[in-house]
Amino acid sequence: MKVARAEIRAGICGFRTQVRAEGDDNYHVNLEVTSDCEKVRGLGADLGQVSVFDELRFGQEGTILSTAHRHLKGCCSACVAPVGIFKAMQVAGGVALPADMGISLQLES
Repeated sequence: MKVARAEIRAGICGFRTQVRAEGDDNYHVNLEVTSDCEKVRGLGADLGQVSVFDELRFGQEGTILSTAHRHLKGCCSACVAPVGIFKAMQVAGGVALPADMGISLQLES
């Protein structure tokens, strides 16, 4: 059994999200999501156990990203939290190695 943890800082909103992903030997992952953000908390509440291979096969139509699409509208549509949840699922499911990710944004004048 593998357990992956992710700490996600969404950006200018200041919200933080924590993910605990626990994988089993059959490529299923239980997801626990806590967040300062009400919308991401709703997303996390609708997630439970997912199949790693179904998530990879269905991509945007998989459980994680389609549930994110339902919860995160407007300016939250580009939130990085769903990507962090997806990556934690991959690591706990044994199909990816853990590595930090990041996005750096600047405004050119």
